[in-house]
Amino acid sequence: MRREPRITPTGLGDLARHVAMHRRCSPQSVWSRYHRAMADPRTYLPTLLSRPGSVHLAARDTIGRVVAVGHLLPDRTGVEAALLVEDSWQGRGLGTRLLRHLGHHALTGGWETLYGFFLAGDERIDTILRHVPAPVGRREDGGAVTVSIQVHDLADRLSVRRP
Repeated sequence: MRREPRITPTGLGDLARHVAMHRRCSPQSVWSRYHRAMADPRTYLPTLLSRPGSVHLAARDTIGRVVAVGHLLPDRTGVEAALLVEDSWQGRGLGTRLLRHLGHHALTGGWETLYGFFLAGDERIDTILRHVPAPVGRREDGGAVTVSIQVHDLADRLSVRRP
């Protein structure tokens, strides 16, 4: 019986697991997430995982390895959602599940706009976005795409009480 990965809160206490997952990802997957080549994950993950006001979720396999991560990173105007799914777990719905969980956190966090950035032509992200149960705004600028969702639209479609 195949068990789906559990999605749980995560943070600096899981740094070694996050570093290991990033190292298992292909350069293409890391590029897709960060839009640039990245140095050793031990140099940038502590800052990411300790960003004030942010939410971090991990999908863990049956032995507890982190196989995917989702982040909500607030700014002045809304909250950015960012995902990274380990290559061997892509195409199994983990990105969609993480985005749904992040949407719930955006609702309870009181943010008005949930947005994200991805590279034009990234079919994996386009697939995930087709499962979003709310209208998705999309703006392309050169090779970058910005998508946004009004959080109240998510609340209406997910039947979630707003704070």
